[in-house]
Amino acid sequence: MANAGVQLLGFTLAFFGFIGTIASTVMVEWKASSYTGDNIITAQALYEGLWKSCASQSTGQIQCKIYDSLLQLPGIVQGTRGLMLGSILLSFISMIVAVVGMKCTTCMSEQPAQKDKVALAGGVIFMIAGLLALVGTSWYGHRIAQDFYNPHTPTNSRFEFGSAMYVGWGAACLCLIGGGFLCCNCSGNSSSRKAPRYPPSNTATGKDYV
Repeated sequence: MANAGVQLLGFTLAFFGFIGTIASTVMVEWKASSYTGDNIITAQALYEGLWKSCASQSTGQIQCKIYDSLLQLPGIVQGTRGLMLGSILLSFISMIVAVVGMKCTTCMSEQPAQKDKVALAGGVIFMIAGLLALVGTSWYGHRIAQDFYNPHTPTNSRFEFGSAMYVGWGAACLCLIGGGFLCCNCSGNSSSRKAPRYPPSNTATGKDYV
C-alpha cells in the first residue's frame, strides 16, 4: 500500500498548486508594459490579464476595464482562459478523488487495493491539471516573447512577463510534482505478494503402517 507520508506530501503540494492556479487565473498582471527604449513614458504602467486590463498611474491611481466582448478577444486569451479554467476544474475533481484514496482517510479502508487505485487516479488527474496550466501559461508567454522581439512591434506597445505568469508556472509545477507523489506506490514486495496456494495434499490419512 502506498506510503501515507508521501501521499500527504503530494496532496499538500498539489493543493497549493490548485490555489496558485486560481490566483494566477484571476490576476491581471499576465503581461506588463515594457520600459525598454529611449523615449518611453513611464507615467503609467499597463497590465493585461485574462479578464481585464489595468493602467496604473504614477500617482497611485489604478483604472481597470473588463473586456466587453468574448468574441472580440484574441484567440490566445480565449485559449488560455479555457486551459486555466480546465486546470482548476480538474484540480478540484482530483482533490475529491485523492481524499477518498489517501491512507490517512477512512474511506474504503476495507478495500486497500481499490483505495490505492483511487489515489492513483487522483494523482493522474492532478498531473493532467498541472499540464493544462503549464501549457496555458507557456503558450501565453511564448506569444508575449514573440511580440516583444518582433521588429514591427512599436516600442511603446511591447510587453514583458507579468507576475501572474510566474505564479502560474509555479502552480503548474506544484500540481505535477504533487500528482506524481500521489501516483507513487511504495508497496514492498512482502505486502504485494500473496501467500502461495498449494493444491490439497493427497496423502492418505488415518492408515497405520506396520
